[in-house]
Amino acid sequence: MTYSIFCYSDSGSVLAEKLCGLLGLGLERVHSTAKFADRYGFTAHESISRDMGTLFRESDALVFIGAAGIAVRTIAPYIISKVSDPAVIVIDDRGRFVISLLSGHIGGANGIAKSIADLIGAEAVVTTATDGAGRFSCDAWASAHGCAISSMKIAKDVSAAILTRDIPVSSEFDLPEQLPAGLVKGTDGELGIYIGIKKKEPYAETLRLIPRIVTLGIGCRRGVSSEEIINAVRSVLGDRGIDVRAVCRIASIDVKKNEEGLLEAAEKLGADTEFYTAEELNAVPGEFEESEFVKKTVGTGNVCERAATLAGGKIIIKKTAMTGVTVAASIKDWRTEF
Repeated sequence: MTYSIFCYSDSGSVLAEKLCGLLGLGLERVHSTAKFADRYGFTAHESISRDMGTLFRESDALVFIGAAGIAVRTIAPYIISKVSDPAVIVIDDRGRFVISLLSGHIGGANGIAKSIADLIGAEAVVTTATDGAGRFSCDAWASAHGCAISSMKIAKDVSAAILTRDIPVSSEFDLPEQLPAGLVKGTDGELGIYIGIKKKEPYAETLRLIPRIVTLGIGCRRGVSSEEIINAVRSVLGDRGIDVRAVCRIASIDVKKNEEGLLEAAEKLGADTEFYTAEELNAVPGEFEESEFVKKTVGTGNVCERAATLAGGKIIIKKTAMTGVTVAASIKDWRTEF
């Protein structure tokens, strides 16, 4: 996690230095004016407000040590969405209170505030309704467990409803016997939560929490476009009823590591990339459909299945050929835990 810490006073600087030590951060992660930067070894800014746009985009968590009003005014021009904004935490410069200010659930500010409060012996201040009521928070849980959220609108509906009644939940994966407050096992109803990679909607209004656990093994011809790759992926996954948002990784052979269309496709899908040598792929145990032409070209007869197996685990979709693209998919072990 990338932290940016801001301080504006002598006492705030002392606390910032202490916090860096507790979090294992370098002092360059602290941003301040030249006065305090020179004294403590922080990063100096002529104007933190002017430089905030870059820091806001590049940080996972912003920690302001000072007045909440300073934080609000500084970040206000850059706030976009609870889905993408970083966590923002405010600590008074005496270290008494740690406030989760922005992106409490998806950004993780609530959890960070509680962790920092424990470290410095302060009181965490968390104001989100579900946390205050001790009820299940769908967006916080999704963020903590690597799940995509099918609809932020429905997520808001669930968050509002769960304050006054229990919401049914079902899953492709076994549910534990004991569920968090606000959830009850059930497969029908007006509003509910479905956990899984499949496009299932068992409720009249279904919030799908989609584990990002699918790895795509992809082979492609040189010069293939990202659109062609994404269309092939959507077709292959769609035929199996799998939501494309379940994809976490694209794997291929190392000769494709600079293939522009493949890299662009991974970026558009929000997926990491892994590339392997022919020797590494050939060492993968199992039976795979081999192509002599591909083997002569890149050194292994099946790129997509071998890469998907090596990077992601159990094959759930075998090699599927589209125009200029071959796709296979694997899934890693995953459990529904609360």
